[in-house]
Amino acid sequence: MTETKTSLKRTLVGKVVSDKRAKTVTVLIERRVKHELYGKIVGKSSKYHAHDEKGEYKLGDTIEITESRPISKTKNWVAVRLVQKAIEV
Repeated sequence: MTETKTSLKRTLVGKVVSDKRAKTVTVLIERRVKHELYGKIVGKSSKYHAHDEKGEYKLGDTIEITESRPISKTKNWVAVRLVQKAIEV
């Protein structure tokens, strides 16, 4: 019997806000949640450091990141794929 194994690792999609470090990109994840008490929809955001081995993702790119083992003190995520290239001005 052949079964496809589903990954238990979380994946997130966000925008690269910094690519200044070697092999690392900072990704901003934005989400909209309902306020617990008042019920208003509020925008929340988190920044994650993701491993980018080849340095292929640039500022403004939208990428997908996935959980991994700790790579450094702050890096627990790996950049997986490019969702959308940054718009050139």
